[in-house]
Formats: sequence, structure tokens, C-alpha cells
Amino acid sequence: MKADIAIIGAGIAGASLAAEVAGHASVLLIEAESRPGYHSTGRSAAFWSETYGGPKVQPLTSASGLYLADPPPDFAERPFLSPRGALHLADRDGVTALDALCAEFAGSAVPMKRLDRSKLEVLVPGLKPGWEQGALEPSCSDIDVGGLHAAYLKAARAKGVRIIANARVERAKWADRHWQLETRVGVVVAGVVVNAAGAWADDVAIRAGASPLGIQPYRRTIVQLRTDPAAPGDLPLVIDALNRFYFKPEAGGRLWLSPHDETACPASDCAPEEIDIALAIDRFQQVVDWKVERVEHSWAGLRSFAPDRLPVYGFDPVAPGFFWCAGQGGFGIQTAPAAAKLAAWLLLEQTPNPLVAEIDPSPYLAGRFRN
Repeated sequence: MKADIAIIGAGIAGASLAAEVAGHASVLLIEAESRPGYHSTGRSAAFWSETYGGPKVQPLTSASGLYLADPPPDFAERPFLSPRGALHLADRDGVTALDALCAEFAGSAVPMKRLDRSKLEVLVPGLKPGWEQGALEPSCSDIDVGGLHAAYLKAARAKGVRIIANARVERAKWADRHWQLETRVGVVVAGVVVNAAGAWADDVAIRAGASPLGIQPYRRTIVQLRTDPAAPGDLPLVIDALNRFYFKPEAGGRLWLSPHDETACPASDCAPEEIDIALAIDRFQQVVDWKVERVEHSWAGLRSFAPDRLPVYGFDPVAPGFFWCAGQGGFGIQTAPAAAKLAAWLLLEQTPNPLVAEIDPSPYLAGRFRN
């Protein structure tokens, strides 16, 4: 199996980049699992927030929002975003953190509106005493993660990308100006290898003889609840200013709740821990007076961060033909359109797409860890 570019990992990062570069080079998209998006992409909390990831990630998120809200008709027939709004909520301990968040985005294009207790009670019925301040991020939206990932895979296939599943890369070797990848389904030969392996990014680098960057996977837990009263459909995403929880309504009156956990763990098919489920429910019951009737479902996903918690794009300055597209944390989906176009710009060394032409790529370059 031969191609100009072999992309390892068919989650949102690999799929979106494959769709971007396929018109300019032959591409193989290699997935270790039986289907793309099995791990992080398929376990997302499914929201788009311009404040998530901080000011250095925000340019990628905001640019992507333009694409997600109005995708080209040949890519999708409807938007991937639907209005939700986010309420950043603070108790007495969280006021300083809330002030810092608002200060970070003051003067930016991200709207933030401070709210007092009376306005909080309108947005969150049954809000318990002690939660006196908040900030509304009205631009926050729900995102159709499954639809977006499927659209990228469809676009990639339409441009000739071959997707190979159950093809974990066992070894990789650079020789004679090309890569030879030994996978479970055969040998792949490519001029460039793209490491879009998410939680396994450092492992893939080691298998290829490149130095790892310190990309660490963290477990994040989500619990699906039934409550009394049922979660209002117009409830905003509610996020604790101190990152102790977030919750949002889902279809059928359900509620998705997370303890906002970040537990360092090996790259694996992780599962939720009972203690994290219990912690999420305990924190939720300190916010509203709703009764938790039952836990319908729970799951955990992996979020992978580089040491500086910024994404990593670009050619490795030491390993020839080895390109990084990793470290997207929990913001990989909401930044996918802009990130894919920026990574394609760096990979193909061509004129940047207008969506990302004004974004400075230097904070994200892989070479920042090799100096």
C-alpha cells in the first residue's frame, strides 16, 4: 500500500486533515480500531465554546465556528452548530477565577456578560444559595460531533482517500526518503507520516524512532442522568468557574454531567470510575435542588495535552518526513476546521486557506519542543 501521505489516526484530527490534503496528494488514513473515532471523538461532550482552551486556542475555535455554522454546500447541507449558550457559574470561592476568565477575554471578539443572582435564577431554575455570580457566553453552541466526523470521512473518501481499519502501526522506519510502516494488515509506504494518533501520539512517535513530546492522556467522565424536574431544553451549558463540574441538557429531558475530571492515565480504552460518577452527582446536588432519579449511562474519554496545553502541528525538526497533528486536548472537535486547514498549510507548504490566513501558527509548531 503506497501513498504520498499516511495519516495515523482517523478521529476528527486525522479525518479532517485527510479531507483537506487529499486534493493535493494521495492519502492513506490508517486507523488502529475497527471504526474511526472510537475513542475521544466518539465520546465528546459535544459543545463549542470560544473560551475553552484559553486565549491561545480561541483563534482556532472562532475561525472554526464560521465554518461550522455555515459549511460549504458540497461539504454539508446544514450547520453543525445549534445555539446553547454557556453560563460560567461562581460561588464565593470561584469569584476570583470568574474575574480572571472575563479579564482574559476582555476586548476580544468573544462576548461575555456578567450576571447577578437574579439573572442566574432565571437561567437555572432551582439554583441553590451560594451561587451569586456568573458570566454568560452567548456564542457557545452544541456541536453535531458525529455528523461533522462523518462529513469529513465522506469528503476524504470522495477525494480518493483510502481508509484502512484494524491497522495498528507496529513499527515504522525511515529509509531511502520514505517511510515504511508495518501494520496489522500489511506494509504501508509513504513519503510523509502524519501522527494524528491522539492519546497514542507519543507511542506512535517512539515506534517511528522519533522523540516523544510529552503528550499526556487524561481521563474525562460523563454521566447521563434523569432528574426531577427534567432538565429544561433551553438550559445553557453550566460550567463551574473552578472547573469542578459542567452539565448540559440533552434530548428527551436527559442531562449530561461531568465532574470535570482530568486523571492522568495510559492511552487505553478507558472506563469511568465509580468514584468519579459519585463525585459528579455530589457536586451537581450542591448546585441545584433537582432530584437525581437515576443514572442512565456513563462513559469516559481521553483528552491528550502537550506540556503547554496547546495543540501541536508541523514537521518534527529532527525526524525526517514526520508531521505532528496532536495534543488537541478537549478542543480538537471545536477547532477541527481551522486546525485542519492550518495543518494542511504547514504540511503542503502552500498558500494558507483564507479561514486561517490571519492565524499565527508559531505557538502550535512542533519545533517549539525541540529547542
